[in-house]
Amino acid sequence: MEIRGSRVLLTGATGGIGEALASALTARGARLAVSGRREEALRATARTHGADTVLADLADRADVARLARECADTDVLVANAALPASGELLDYTEDQIDRALDVNLRAPVLLSRLLAERMAARGRGHIVLVGSISGKAATRSSSLYNATKFGLRGFALALRQDLAGTGVGVSLVQPGFVRDAGMFARTGAATPNRIRTVTPEQVAEGVVRAVRRDLCEVNVAPLELRLLSAVAGQFPRFAERVQARAAGLDAPVRQIVEAQRPLR
Repeated sequence: MEIRGSRVLLTGATGGIGEALASALTARGARLAVSGRREEALRATARTHGADTVLADLADRADVARLARECADTDVLVANAALPASGELLDYTEDQIDRALDVNLRAPVLLSRLLAERMAARGRGHIVLVGSISGKAATRSSSLYNATKFGLRGFALALRQDLAGTGVGVSLVQPGFVRDAGMFARTGAATPNRIRTVTPEQVAEGVVRAVRRDLCEVNVAPLELRLLSAVAGQFPRFAERVQARAAGLDAPVRQIVEAQRPLR
């Protein structure tokens, strides 16, 4: 689908990946609307990229429905917003669990449902769900995050089949470890076993490529991580044993979990 001239709704627009996405989409002529819950940061992003703004908290179910109503003419949805949701499940309150599930899974599912109906009626549109390599391979201290990203992957791949023939495409973009944004930028923690990282700009290019070429699944990660995640997805017990024997993982994992605790 051609991005130039299309009405694009981008959620999670104020983070590092969101900024890169906004820049890549406007550079290709998108008529951009950005959404987020931090008003000052959202307006700054909008000013930089000449975008419209829709203030919305995706943990608030009424806000999700309102966002879909206010952006009913969207041609391309880029569902990028997510909470980190790291840490052990027993350390989460019920409200924190609900918030992670609502933001990471329910909101993109409902936005897809509400906007796809309008897209299908027009005979054109595209939905990009930004997931994670964590949707392919489980890791310790990530059970809740894994749950949301595994769920998002299954939803995206099945929705693509459901919408076949309607003119509406569905793509799943799954970044690996991202530098200059997200958990490593905020915490300074090293990646496990020094696995290579990707940039927010590479993730944005993956999204652009997915829309233009109607790609099913785009994994934005170095070759070694793509191979490891594929193996882990097929052989979870083997992956569990490898992780248990890996040296030096505990300290960076604890560092990341503690740094992300206030974001729950």
